[in-house]
Amino acid sequence: MEPDLHGMRAFVAAADELHFGRAAARLFLTQQALSKRVRRLEEALGVSLFLRTTRSVELTNVGRTFLPLARDVLDAYDVAVAAVRESPLRVDVWAERFTPMVLLREAVERSPRLRVEPSMRQGLANALPAVRSRELDAAFGRVQDLGAWPGELVHRPVEVVSFEAFVVEEHPLAGRSVLSIAELRDVGVVMPDPGGAAEWRGWLERFRDELGVPVRFTEPALGVRDYGELMRREGRAVVLAERGMELPGDPVMRRIRLVEPVPLHLWSITWHRDNRDPRLVRLLEALPWPDPPGEGTWLPEVDLEGWGPSPSEG
Repeated sequence: MEPDLHGMRAFVAAADELHFGRAAARLFLTQQALSKRVRRLEEALGVSLFLRTTRSVELTNVGRTFLPLARDVLDAYDVAVAAVRESPLRVDVWAERFTPMVLLREAVERSPRLRVEPSMRQGLANALPAVRSRELDAAFGRVQDLGAWPGELVHRPVEVVSFEAFVVEEHPLAGRSVLSIAELRDVGVVMPDPGGAAEWRGWLERFRDELGVPVRFTEPALGVRDYGELMRREGRAVVLAERGMELPGDPVMRRIRLVEPVPLHLWSITWHRDNRDPRLVRLLEALPWPDPPGEGTWLPEVDLEGWGPSPSEG
């Protein structure tokens, strides 16, 4: 018989989910199309791979035997294609001005043969569907506050960055170089609405709830200049941003270091567990693995609990 890769992918997805509807959604197929692929594979093999009822889907003994072999075939095919494919890795970096873009540049410098095409979907929540469908090879972002984590995706931390307060030069605090969180409670924070970046909204809300700092959301911002216009309209509140973020010359902005504690943000990288592309492996090897934060810092409790590789990665 001729190899049926489409049928094997449908079989493996259905075996993972034990639900034809979810498996079809995972492969962006209709349930009818997925069922046809599985049935065609079963007919070619001359065996039944699933026991189907109106209430459940289970693997037959033959199906359980065939599953790891089918995975090996698909993995070998994916690796072979990746070895000769000239297209670059597709990696989402959230936005150009943030830490993931810097990490990606440094990784490429450490691995010169690595070719990467960045995308900027303004939030891991926006990028995850493309990682699940393998349209993207990987995506950077904060993995908490996204709801139920997709079982086929894994993640690990890559960088911890501190956050600072930003004000325009005419702001009453523009002359300050350091601001404590206790002082920030009296000033408050104003931020553009995060839109579809659910994980960023989650970080801000946890910052508000765990540190007791008032946080108010305004209209979405389209770039750093929009942040500047927002700050010009504010009389007291400050904007939060990554410490290393490049500031525009107009409007003139000042950065103020936050302390007691220093607020931190954890960036992670996410990829599909079935992606065996050797170039992805090189990228992951070229990325740092940060140490957990020390005393005098703040990271949301949920981020600390999830430190390290996801439980499903091991």
